[in-house]
Amino acid sequence: MSKNKNNMNALVMLSSLAMLTALEVVLSRLVPVVSSQQIKVSFAFLPVAIAAYLYGIKDGALVAGVSDVIGALMFPVGEFFPGFTVTAILEGLCFGFFLGKRFDGKMNAFLRSFVPVLITQIVLSLGLNTFWISYMYHSPYLGVLVPRIVQTLVMIAVQSVVIPLFTESFSKIRSIKMLRN
Repeated sequence: MSKNKNNMNALVMLSSLAMLTALEVVLSRLVPVVSSQQIKVSFAFLPVAIAAYLYGIKDGALVAGVSDVIGALMFPVGEFFPGFTVTAILEGLCFGFFLGKRFDGKMNAFLRSFVPVLITQIVLSLGLNTFWISYMYHSPYLGVLVPRIVQTLVMIAVQSVVIPLFTESFSKIRSIKMLRN
């Protein structure tokens, strides 16, 4: 009986991660709020944050990395560049580190979501992705950085509101899941 329960749990997790990956591809590639070569505002962070919250570091990174590759192959916007995949994986790792079970009850819920938002937006999106864009298009870093500051500020505000709302909702799912185990 235990083996069947473990198999069922693995199947539920795998199908959940697959759906979150598909949702990230759709939100990133087909339903961005604003999209250009240098600026992109979307809700694609949400499936990654949910995967990281529900399943942890490696699964948040997996959803982020796989969805970036699938999205780039299915809906190319320019040429594929693996640097963006590295950034996506780092984003999933960051969300997984802070939103995963590690800080349950040990950190204020707002700070728990705000810290990874700051790291992913300032260090990864503004810093690293700006470097990748500058490198790819042979543009001066500061020339690419300045317009992306607005995107970063908007995304910090959006993610700071949306992630705590969803993590609160999904904490109920996590509690139910723990009761079943």
